[in-house]
Amino acid sequence: MRAEEKRKPVSVWKESDVIEGRKVPAFVAILRTVGCWWSRQRGCLMCGYNLASDAGIGLEDLRAQLETAKERYDGENFVKIYTSGSFLDAREIPMELREEVVDAFGEAERILFESRPEFVTEENIQDLKDRRISVAMGLESGTDRVLRDCVRKGFTTADYERAAFLLRAKGIPLRTYLLLKPPFLTEREAIEDARRSIAYASPYSESVSVNPVNVQKETVLEGLWRRGDYRPPWLWSLAEVLKEGKGLEGTRLFSSPSGGGTPRGVHNCLDCDRGFLEAIERFTFSQDEREFEGLDCRCRLEWKALVEVQDAMATSVDVGRYLSSGLDLE
Repeated sequence: MRAEEKRKPVSVWKESDVIEGRKVPAFVAILRTVGCWWSRQRGCLMCGYNLASDAGIGLEDLRAQLETAKERYDGENFVKIYTSGSFLDAREIPMELREEVVDAFGEAERILFESRPEFVTEENIQDLKDRRISVAMGLESGTDRVLRDCVRKGFTTADYERAAFLLRAKGIPLRTYLLLKPPFLTEREAIEDARRSIAYASPYSESVSVNPVNVQKETVLEGLWRRGDYRPPWLWSLAEVLKEGKGLEGTRLFSSPSGGGTPRGVHNCLDCDRGFLEAIERFTFSQDEREFEGLDCRCRLEWKALVEVQDAMATSVDVGRYLSSGLDLE
């Protein structure tokens, strides 16, 4: 990687988010770091974010990235600082840089960053005294077997619970990310896993984001997809999960699909994708399941038939059927 690339963020953009029920402008920056430690060990089956990392990135490179990001900041209420791994991993974001990041966005009401649960420790968060801080964790699934065999996440639900309890004790809000349709699950199994996971994560979380899987480059999942052994989830499935998951008191449920309406992302039949994506965006802020009323398309029959019969089909995407028997696919 060229030296000038190390000193530029991966990406910076603006969007909207919610603080205590209010829709507010949000600022997002993805910092280029040395990368997620788990990705260097084995890595999650669907994650390609580490492609933007570089082992040679140092503290001064990160400071330069922060300065570049600040030039785009216009006082947005919500600031999100992402890396390819964990903000609380000192190998990615050195301890001395954390306060500089928070101070750089003094006008923000809320500053969110991501971390794996192993870095959410008493010692590691003791300096996070700024009441604007919130933490996001990518749980992906509330079922350990799915975490192990379909995601290869490298931690368990017990690890998530420990971190979530510690954040609550410190008064730090938690946002939980869940996956819709990790590899090796049928469409029906994916819907049911997401439903269970929403119910599991909601008591620990201020908000829950359902992230339909998108096929990222140079991943195990991309190999499955290219040979026809994986299809990203249907928008029909995402709508069902959001409608049925809504109503869990005190927890905001939403989705911001990446790659929606494309072959690599959550999609239906192309004809109706735009209407679904617009309804999902409206639901994200209104929390009103009536946003999905009136959505219809001829592809609903195909989706419904797939949900009903896929478990009986002899295809490799049915491997998830055997997970319930305890079979370890390793």
